[in-house]
Amino acid sequence: MNDTASGTANETGTDAARPGTYGDLKAVFFNGTLKKSPETSNTQGLIEISRRIMEKQGVATSVIRTVDHDIASGVYPDMREHGWASDEWPALYPAVQESDIVVVAGPIWLGDNSSQTKKLIERLYAHSGELNSKGQWAFYPKVGGCLITGNEDGIKHCAMNVLYSLQHIGFTIPPQADAGWIGAVGPGPSYLDEGSGGPESDFTNRNTTFMTWNLLHLARMLKDAGGIPAYGNLPEGWKAGTRFDFENPEYR
Repeated sequence: MNDTASGTANETGTDAARPGTYGDLKAVFFNGTLKKSPETSNTQGLIEISRRIMEKQGVATSVIRTVDHDIASGVYPDMREHGWASDEWPALYPAVQESDIVVVAGPIWLGDNSSQTKKLIERLYAHSGELNSKGQWAFYPKVGGCLITGNEDGIKHCAMNVLYSLQHIGFTIPPQADAGWIGAVGPGPSYLDEGSGGPESDFTNRNTTFMTWNLLHLARMLKDAGGIPAYGNLPEGWKAGTRFDFENPEYR
């Protein structure tokens, strides 16, 4: 029996069955560019590849360019309660709460994530002590990924920082949850500049597509499963003395 007849994927993957529909999912992309709208953002160019794939599957998507908003620096949900005159983050945060998928995207500056990307992660961290309806941390079972742009090396370093941060505060990270594009080392064209080769990069297009589908697949699996099982990860349960099969070696 050949692969096609058996219903399994052949070597090229063209017969691989999609596991389900995605029209009930929501995704939010955060663009950490330092350029205010309407200035062209190269990061937005890469976001659109992933966003278009999601929208073809019926996923409701939104993009927030953080530099366009008056987001205070800090690690509290509302920095107006901590000395700041204004803070738009409380008005933006519902987009995270309502989403199944959160993609953090941004440029590389001095070999690291932009200040806007770092500020976003700090503001997400501000909610990491909150609980969901099951009593788990607030970001269970949201799925996270990242997109990085620039014209010098640093994609893996930046992605490592973003993905570690997201999983640490409760996001679930699928396989190959990062993608990016960088040009030649040194000053040169950016992703959307004419002749850069960025939008034509097969490597970047492949990785962005794989990342997008892995986010969709994992979000679908978690939603259908009702999230991550609550046994073994309830902070209030631990505080109350439940130890979820943990044994202190000192008492063996």
